[in-house]
Amino acid sequence: MGTEITKDDMQRVFDEAKTPHKYGIVIKPAEGVMLDCPSVFRHNDTWFMIYVCMNKVGYETHLASSADLLKWTELGIILPFSADGQWDRWQAAGGVALVDYEWGTPPKINTYDGKYWLSYLGGALQGYETDPLSIGMAWTKMPDQAQPWHRYENNPVLSRMQPDCRPFEEATLYKSFVMHDPKGTLEHPFIMYYNGKQFHKNIERIGMAVSDDMVHWTRHGTGPVIDNNVGISGDPQIVRMGDLWVMFYFGHVWKRKAFDTFACSRDLVNWTKWDGPHLIEPSEPWDKTFAHKPWLIKHDGVVYHFYCAVGDQGRAIALATSKDLR
Repeated sequence: MGTEITKDDMQRVFDEAKTPHKYGIVIKPAEGVMLDCPSVFRHNDTWFMIYVCMNKVGYETHLASSADLLKWTELGIILPFSADGQWDRWQAAGGVALVDYEWGTPPKINTYDGKYWLSYLGGALQGYETDPLSIGMAWTKMPDQAQPWHRYENNPVLSRMQPDCRPFEEATLYKSFVMHDPKGTLEHPFIMYYNGKQFHKNIERIGMAVSDDMVHWTRHGTGPVIDNNVGISGDPQIVRMGDLWVMFYFGHVWKRKAFDTFACSRDLVNWTKWDGPHLIEPSEPWDKTFAHKPWLIKHDGVVYHFYCAVGDQGRAIALATSKDLR
């Protein structure tokens, strides 16, 4: 079969993942705060969302819970600012790792070494995504509790200062997604996808790294796996849909505003980009500026598409679905 992805393959994924019904804002920001980057998982018969909260200083990571994926209760901070002098003093924006990726099954999170994990972008400077940012790892044994996760002591695990850093990521590293591949497709059990930015170019591309133990990472390949030549391609999420790997990600600048789209692969390395209608795009007052940064799950026959919405309610977490649930 090789790595070929047909137009029919791509259309099948779009038809399966599209969410034309916008439910609206599910977590609204407090005054002076911006919310970002939802990642949703199932644990002990409850839904949880890890998401990012940005105030005037920097990013921290929060937790919320839900019984039905529609009404969410904010629980508190799980990755706060760190101690003075640390590499991640003022930036700690995390997303859950090792989620079950089979489409249509509950997205439970798995352990490694007896721990639940998240990966996060971190930085020492205040402000909105102030360069340089690097990637760190954190863990907990209680992912349903609003208490600080333990940072890996030898963070960051990926940074622009490492000798295998590639040109497309030499300025800063952004959002990451870490998955477990039990088949060892790339001869390593853990794979990370993340977007990075190049010096003197406002372009973000998605690249890969691999690991045997979740904390020592080696970059895979000589360049990015998703590159749209201009603007941003970022915030990847990987699912397994039938015989295909699907990467949901967002785009900005190379088409109008900010939107969510996808790419498909058979080997986790070579990706075919969808060039049809967006999975989601600005259309409502609450997401009139940006509708982007996807996290999709399918539960009980309904696709839930969580995303960051920027509009008349600030920067918030919103939801669109494959069926009208309002």
